[in-house]
Amino acid sequence: MAGLVTTFGSGAMTNSIREIKDARCILAIGTNTTVNHPVLALEVKKALKKGGKLIVANPREIDLCKYADVWLMHKPGTDVALLGGMMKVIVDEGLMDKDFVEQRCENFNGYKDSLAAFELDKVVAITGVPADKIAEAARIYATNAPASILYAVGITQHTHGTDNVTAVADLAMLTGNVGKPSTGVNPLRGQNNVQGACDMAALPNVYPGYQAVINPSLKAKFEKAWGAKLDDKVGLTLTQMFEAIDDGRVKAMYLLGENPVISDPDSAHIEKALDRLEFLVVQDIFLTETARHADVVLPGASFAEKDGSFTNTERRVQRVRKAIDPVGDSRPDWQITCEIAKRMGTKGFEFDDPEAVMREIAELTPIYGGISYDRINVAGLQWPCPDKDHAGTQYLHSEEFSCGQGNFVPLEYKPPAESADAEYPLIMTTGRSLYHFHTGTMTRKVDGLNDIHPEELVEINPADAKGIADGDKISVSSRRGKIEAKAKVTDAVPPGLVFMTFHFAESSANVLTNPAYDPISKIPELKVTAIKVEKV
Repeated sequence: MAGLVTTFGSGAMTNSIREIKDARCILAIGTNTTVNHPVLALEVKKALKKGGKLIVANPREIDLCKYADVWLMHKPGTDVALLGGMMKVIVDEGLMDKDFVEQRCENFNGYKDSLAAFELDKVVAITGVPADKIAEAARIYATNAPASILYAVGITQHTHGTDNVTAVADLAMLTGNVGKPSTGVNPLRGQNNVQGACDMAALPNVYPGYQAVINPSLKAKFEKAWGAKLDDKVGLTLTQMFEAIDDGRVKAMYLLGENPVISDPDSAHIEKALDRLEFLVVQDIFLTETARHADVVLPGASFAEKDGSFTNTERRVQRVRKAIDPVGDSRPDWQITCEIAKRMGTKGFEFDDPEAVMREIAELTPIYGGISYDRINVAGLQWPCPDKDHAGTQYLHSEEFSCGQGNFVPLEYKPPAESADAEYPLIMTTGRSLYHFHTGTMTRKVDGLNDIHPEELVEINPADAKGIADGDKISVSSRRGKIEAKAKVTDAVPPGLVFMTFHFAESSANVLTNPAYDPISKIPELKVTAIKVEKV
């Protein structure tokens, strides 16, 4: 797993989007693919038309359930137990890929011993999924190679999100579905250039290309290139930054293209923290809810107003070309950043254009070493692409994992940070609408989209509605706050579960969500919140 952890640290797909159509089995877990990644979902449907099998693991009935051979409707936050139960079946019935495990992996025995905690009767009690369905899914996945796993933030946004990813990786290795076409562990990124941002060190522990800041030789390399002394300490994640504002360690903040007032958990606390700062700069293309708290707002340019590159979820670096000039006083983000650096007296920011920035990236970042504007002029290239003669990498780990042997990690089920109780008897999970994007900064300014989906609709099962009719105004409360919205009474959510999107500032789901986070990834538990619902 060591090599897989490296990949998951970057959040990149091990395989390519175009390979999905040739998979004989697809396990979609923690992803509402047709809504969040509708173009990629077409590749899933192509695989099914060719006779491929589909396993969907989702607490809510989503569009993919219509096409699934097996739908595992597990309780939110029980992914490790569900996957552990599947793997117990695979090992017990001799369906594992013994050759792959013996030749490519290590620490199997300790991992195998941990599966004793996942007898199906125990897994059924935790997940709510019938034993026969868990066993059927295990057999389908293990006996239909090549098999591909797709997941999204339904796996990562938990206090045990790292354990979820580890379990997914264990399952892929156990069946030999890694390092081959149409296999792999494939996280689907939530925005178009999240991958590129992480690749370029928008993380607190690495330089560009996932080069560790605590590595003295790497630190020295970047100090020489940039002509500056660099810190060798791991920095703070976004969640930790807001904690640091509370205790006075962070006094100023520069937010670029981020709207945490809507996107982050316990948003009332986020607003208070922003107002506690001595100085806040927000750089964005619109005056967002977060920008309204800023001392200075810098107008960035949209994708259509600038040249550059994006790196997508399959590690493909692609050109972005300016279609129109920046509107008003807006400028491309790289120009704003460079201008601020120069005015602060910092050298090394004298770039003439984005292509010059890419040349520096290639010089200092081995996985981007062979990427240049000339080479990505048409189709783009997938990293790792170490030199100008390299064709890019369609799928990872073909010969060996990036850190040698794949390391099996023993499994342990940990419950979510919150559970339903007498005061808050329901569990809320969050997701997206097909018609809006993220915090609605762009899509909620489109009249046509607002006509289709104008407001938040809280999905609630008829058994939980108790006098609430479809379209009634309801209040939804958690330990952190309360919002009001309209009810959508539906069987798409099972009894005990409520679903909301987070696109609507006036009914923001993240007023309610839990800021508790995974101790390793520091990603908060946005997918499990204890709530109560009342008719207004």
